[in-house]
Amino acid sequence: MNTPGANTSQAAKRGTRAAAVRKMTVLPMIAATYFMVAGGPYGLEDIVQKTGYGATLLILVITPLLWSVPTAMMVSELSTSIPEEGGFYIWVRRGLGPFWGYQETWLSLAGSVFEMALYPNLFVDYLARLSPELVAGHRGLAIGFAMIATCTAWNIFGARAVGEGSVLLSVALFAPFVTLVVFALLRGHSSGAGAIPLRHADLLGGILIAMWNYMGWDNLSTIAGEVEAPQRTYPRAMLGAVILVVASYIVPVAAVARTGLDPNSWMTGGWVDIGRILGGNALALAIAAAGVIGAVGTFGTLMMSFTRLPAVMATDGYLPKIFSRQHPRTGVPWVAIVACALFWGVCYPLGFERNLLLDVLVTGLSILLEFWALAALRVREPELARPYRVPGGIIGAIAIGVPPLGLMIATLVRNSTELVGQTNQLVIGIAVIVAGAALYFLSRMVRRRVP
Repeated sequence: MNTPGANTSQAAKRGTRAAAVRKMTVLPMIAATYFMVAGGPYGLEDIVQKTGYGATLLILVITPLLWSVPTAMMVSELSTSIPEEGGFYIWVRRGLGPFWGYQETWLSLAGSVFEMALYPNLFVDYLARLSPELVAGHRGLAIGFAMIATCTAWNIFGARAVGEGSVLLSVALFAPFVTLVVFALLRGHSSGAGAIPLRHADLLGGILIAMWNYMGWDNLSTIAGEVEAPQRTYPRAMLGAVILVVASYIVPVAAVARTGLDPNSWMTGGWVDIGRILGGNALALAIAAAGVIGAVGTFGTLMMSFTRLPAVMATDGYLPKIFSRQHPRTGVPWVAIVACALFWGVCYPLGFERNLLLDVLVTGLSILLEFWALAALRVREPELARPYRVPGGIIGAIAIGVPPLGLMIATLVRNSTELVGQTNQLVIGIAVIVAGAALYFLSRMVRRRVP
């Protein structure tokens, strides 16, 4: 069993090893966070179909105020006061104890099974819109595997390479949507869409999708050891990323709303069709290409985040030490990166659908643990240096976790009867949670027996 002194020693070793690779700066961090959270305005189509333009814009404004801004504030305080590799795992372990730290990592990695299987499939789907022949037969499967391999090599080059690459990908991603906004504004204003009745009205369903589209603010915390001046960089990056995400969601939807296009016609992948209506085939192809870019950027940046967790868990003795092995030139945990890539590669052909309840439940619980760790650390370590501090003392630290908790409860009530096949999604989520507790106690037994 690890003692507090052992944990401190391990943290010091992580900090020493990471000191040479603190190279990621504000702009690359904003771009990387953008891909972790958004990856473009894709995924908003179902909100428009369920709630209409006016309600969608309202949801896209209110949801970040209740969900994203509190999370960004929490991440800013914890990442600047405890800027260690492993991020939210370290925060929760330090604030709530080793059991909850383990659960934080388990929930994050379990959620990644569904999350990371999604993006190679999206990559192939958008390629199919560009050239159906290119992905016909087994070629599509091979291309998906090639994307995973490319993102793996990209990550082995280090966090700075991923961050700087994300800046370039962001420019390529935004260009078609800037063009779409211009075409929508030139088309002129029509008030007809507001009078069209919705065939699939579902306000709470739209809020759930918005929550999914606004998740991921804590993911970049796991590479704190590879960030230049993290106490200064994280708050700036969080603020910049929140503004960028909200603007990239609201501006295109608001522009298309002016055209009077039927909101019922929106569906997953609908941005391509909207681009064709407003700007012709060239714009449609450009938006499809941006979808390819978004899938690569999101997969690559999330890989950077998730793969640091097995490495830090290995350092703390919960996984074999080999997972903490670092690349001699870039300092990244290359064994953990390759192992995760192989695991996600096995899951990719299964073609998991985007099960929003499971994702919001599992990821949302991990985020709530971080809010609780924020409050616990205010009590347990009141003298901890906090370059950025959530205002309001302990009451403020507790209060900012209330809106996310309320949204979690509302979405669980709304979707408690959703099914995956014949199984209730809520039952699957509970099984994932119970498995995490069982694995923790099993790992403790194994650690006692290993000399």
